[in-house]
Amino acid sequence: MGSGKGNSLISSFEKKRNVILLLLLPSMVLIFGLLIYPLIYSFYISLLDFNLTRPGVTPFIGLNNYIQALSDGFFLSSLLRTIYFAGVTVSVEIVLGLAVALLLKQKFRGRGLVRGLVILPWALPTVVNGIMWKWIYNANYGALNALLSGMGLIDSYQLWLGEPMRALHSVMFANIWKETPVGVLMILAVLEGISEELYEAARVDGANTWQRFRYITLPLIKPMIGVLFVIKIVWAIREFDLIYIVTRGGPAGGTTVLSYLAYLNGFKFFKMGYASAISYFIIVLAMIIGIPYIISIARSQKEVV
Repeated sequence: MGSGKGNSLISSFEKKRNVILLLLLPSMVLIFGLLIYPLIYSFYISLLDFNLTRPGVTPFIGLNNYIQALSDGFFLSSLLRTIYFAGVTVSVEIVLGLAVALLLKQKFRGRGLVRGLVILPWALPTVVNGIMWKWIYNANYGALNALLSGMGLIDSYQLWLGEPMRALHSVMFANIWKETPVGVLMILAVLEGISEELYEAARVDGANTWQRFRYITLPLIKPMIGVLFVIKIVWAIREFDLIYIVTRGGPAGGTTVLSYLAYLNGFKFFKMGYASAISYFIIVLAMIIGIPYIISIARSQKEVV
C-alpha cells in the first residue's frame, strides 16, 4: 500500500512538472531566440574577420578584434568617454532625482499636477527629445543662446556643439534632463511607503531633519537606489539615440562613445566582427560596474534580515 501511494505521488509530481515545463516552453523559446542565440552568434562573429564588403570571406582570427580594439587609441578614448559620460550623468540623475522626490513628498498646493509634469521629459520619445535639444543648442537661433543672451550671461551666441568637450557636456545635460524623472518616480514610490510613525517617533526622540533623513529615509531607500544605479548605468553605457541625433559623434569624435563607435564600424565601415567585439566591451563594462554594486546591496539586505 505504501509503495503504491509513493508511486502515485511520484507520478503526480512528474505530471505537474511536465505541465510546468510545457507552459514555460514558449517563454524559453522566445528568450533563446531573442537573447541567448544573438549573444552567442554575435560573440562568434567577433572572432571573425567579418566585413560586409567581402561577402563569403570570413576567416577565423580569434581574439584579434579585441586586441585591435585595446591597441586603438580612438577606442580607448571612446571607452574613457563612455565611463565619464555614464559616471557623471548617473550620479547627477540619482542625486537630483532624490532631491526632487523628497520635495514632491512634501504637501503643497498643486503637488498632484507637479508630479504629473515631472514625468514629461522621460515620456517624450527619444527622437523628439534629441531633435528638441539639437534646436535648443543651435548656434544661430537656439533657445539656450537667446535665453542666456537675454539674461546678460553671455555677450555673443555660443557654439554649444562646436567643441568636443562642450558638445559632450551638452549631450550629458540633455540626457540628465530626460532620465532624471525615472529616478524621481522610483524613489518617490519608496518614500510613499515609509510609515509616518517612524518620523514621529524620531521627532519625539529629538532627531532633527538631517538625522531623520540619515537614519530612517536613507537606509530604507538604499535598495531602490542600488537598483536604480544599476539600471541607469546600463542605460548610460549603451546610450546611442541621443548622440546620434544631436551630434553624430562629433565634433572630431568628441561625443563618440562605445555604442556609437560600434555603430560606425558595423554600419558605416561594415566591419561587423570588430563592431561585435566593441559591443562585448560594452557588456563587460556594464558587468564590471553593476555586479559589485548588486552584490553589496544583497549583502546589506542579508545583514538587515
